Amino acid sequence: MALGAEACEIYTDVDGVYTADPRIVSDARKLASVTFEEMLEMSASGAKVMALRSVEFARNYGVMLHVRSSFGDGPGTWIGEEDERMLEKAIISGVTHDTSEAKVTIIGVPDRPGVAARVFRPLADAGVNIDMIVQNVSEHGHATISFTMPKTDLAVAEPILQSTARELGARRVETDPDIAKVSLIGAGMKSHPGVAADMFDALAETGINLEIISTSSIRVSCVVRAAEVERAVHAVHERFGLGDA
Repeated sequence: MALGAEACEIYTDVDGVYTADPRIVSDARKLASVTFEEMLEMSASGAKVMALRSVEFARNYGVMLHVRSSFGDGPGTWIGEEDERMLEKAIISGVTHDTSEAKVTIIGVPDRPGVAARVFRPLADAGVNIDMIVQNVSEHGHATISFTMPKTDLAVAEPILQSTARELGARRVETDPDIAKVSLIGAGMKSHPGVAADMFDALAETGINLEIISTSSIRVSCVVRAAEVERAVHAVHERFGLGDA
């Protein structure tokens, strides 16, 4: 910003942002452009090409990013606001995956006001970052809360969760590190109904069960078994025709 630059070029070991991890999907396609909003969702959902903080900083100061390869002179991927410079207007920009999270389930939580705060406040105070959260419908006055968090935080979180569960009178706490998150991202979701249903159809046809679902206006994320993540990425990528022709 101090230099008055219109763009910042980021040189890395890949030549741009792809529709999926090319190490998993061989026909993944390099994107000519993505919006800041899409790139933020991609970075938060497992894409490693850009750090989340870098994209936030560029968006806050209105500086376009150009992700390029350090090993060639070809064009990369432009990241910026959604305007006339964002030439690529596909409904879906990409499929990301993340195997760094674990799922935690607290079973038999009393269903009363303030319980969720009592579960998540000690975790927040300990610096544990929570991602997806789901609570089932109360049955006989008790509910089940499931959420995802970094596997690296389990050692810190488990004693806190066990203590909280005892205080609340919950039945037990279960942790599951063998999960993965698959996300579908695209600004076009805002105006195209049925994207989530198509994603779920693709996963169902592949025989993949969904454990948690979370959405934003431009993202649908599903928790699946870690062993099934590559099949899930392939299935969703193929369903939305994101590969090279």
